[in-house]
Amino acid sequence: MKSKKVVIEVANLRIERDNPILDRIDWRVEAGQHWTILGANGSGKTSLLSALTGYLPPTEGEISVLGQTYGRADWRELRTHVGIVSSSLHQLMDGHETALDILIGGLSAQIGYWGEIAPADRKKAVAALKKIESEYLRDRPWRFFSQGERQRVLIGRALIARPKLLILDEPCAGLDPVAREHFLQFIERLARNRSAPTLVLVTHHVEEIMPVFSHVLILKAGAVLTAGHKHAVLTSGGLSRAFDARLRLSRARGRYAVRVTPRAEVVI
Repeated sequence: MKSKKVVIEVANLRIERDNPILDRIDWRVEAGQHWTILGANGSGKTSLLSALTGYLPPTEGEISVLGQTYGRADWRELRTHVGIVSSSLHQLMDGHETALDILIGGLSAQIGYWGEIAPADRKKAVAALKKIESEYLRDRPWRFFSQGERQRVLIGRALIARPKLLILDEPCAGLDPVAREHFLQFIERLARNRSAPTLVLVTHHVEEIMPVFSHVLILKAGAVLTAGHKHAVLTSGGLSRAFDARLRLSRARGRYAVRVTPRAEVVI
């Protein structure tokens, strides 16, 4: 049986500064899988992303991304094959730049693109706008985008360089319920495209785990609580341990919801 191509391989990863940040993380992502990283605040989600992208060097263990191993490869070059969408990028964008400008800047990983635009680059940007279903934003300045439109354009900026891995770091932060649902449906359509890269979604919320996401990694206190296929990993008990609360998980039509079960009231 032919083995699947490995996209991410993390083995015995430990990161310490003054205190342990990540402790003995083992994680493997194969081609054809889309993963969600889930956990409470302080569980290690952001630190794991920083380690994957080379901004937080390991104390022990090994990290391989797209066949390249940290410490044996040029991580700056590797980053050109990894797209990252994070709300932290919003404040770096120039308010006057149009969607087309922003996407063209993604070809050279620039923010605040300037200079003459080659016809071939313009054509790629127009095609990327179509792919993210945002052609109407072509000439609109960034300052007039809604939060959801900004997230779509940042995804387009990441996709224009044709990455093999796309990391979505809490992309629904700041979206109202309607905008969040529209955005999640967009992610679902994007991920089902045959040319889509491997997706890794980082979130606190099980409601954001769309049907296309096949696997879940749950972190707690810098360690792996559980990892695997979502139907096996997402349980009321597992989530209760992850968030230190009594949670009741439900699933309908491929989507998840969670309810906090009140503790018994204390009678005084």
